[in-house]
Amino acid sequence: MKHVYIFPGQGAQFVGMGKDLYDQYPKAKNLFEEANEILGFRITDLMFSGTDEDLRQTKVTQPAVFLHSVIAAACLESFKPDMVAGHSLGEFSALVAAKSLSFADGLRLVYARARAMQHACEMQPSTMAAILGLDDEVVEQICKDVSTPLDSRALSGVEGLIVVPANYNSPGQLVISGTIKGVEIACEKLKEAGAKRALPLKVGGAFHSPLMQPAAEELQAAINQTAFQTPICPIYQNVDAKPHTDPQSIKTNLIAQLTAPVRWTQMVKNMLADGATEFTELGPGNVLTGLVAKIKG
Repeated sequence: MKHVYIFPGQGAQFVGMGKDLYDQYPKAKNLFEEANEILGFRITDLMFSGTDEDLRQTKVTQPAVFLHSVIAAACLESFKPDMVAGHSLGEFSALVAAKSLSFADGLRLVYARARAMQHACEMQPSTMAAILGLDDEVVEQICKDVSTPLDSRALSGVEGLIVVPANYNSPGQLVISGTIKGVEIACEKLKEAGAKRALPLKVGGAFHSPLMQPAAEELQAAINQTAFQTPICPIYQNVDAKPHTDPQSIKTNLIAQLTAPVRWTQMVKNMLADGATEFTELGPGNVLTGLVAKIKG
């Protein structure tokens, strides 16, 4: 019997998130107020009573989802994980819950990550799309066929055809990421190849693609200046889907994560192979719980 705690990423947010924790637990209230001080603005106002538009800003979304997840874990008396994992941003939540990062350091890194990603999105118009009903190998090949070689022009505002697999969410559900034209062409070709759907996503940019390289470089400096501890249990990381406990490896993987795909399908399969029997999602929504059920088959 091994209990896994899983932490969602950007997209799970909703207005009102975390208010029940704030009202019910003094510990949660203290952590939320500490977060307001660290960030320099009252993120709780945006989380509890803001608008959907407020919460869609990357610089708000990421710390909001992180706070909801981490504070939910902190308020669980029975939090004794055998493994942890997070989807994209959720990896930072998992690291704080597993005591590899302090609450304050985790929040500062998430905020730095959000701003770095926002900057990268502003440098290059880009997008993502969810592809349903095709084998991963077909999606990978079409992305490869559509993409032109990445060069300095693509990162300096001249749009090339760049499209890559970004999120391996479950069998038959893969998100692609890249320049707007690259994703549009890939979606057409994927539909021709038999995809049930190719859905453009309302996101700020091409997360988990080479277009996030400027953000990775910005985040690297912040991560290298932050103290990481050995977590209380293995964390299965997005980049290679494998368990890690070495702080230096964890840091290296976090930096690489911005430009590499989230291998959620492979992560869940590896955790199941390593004896995982129970999955508990902490944070807004239950999207990951649904993906785990699909992966288990």
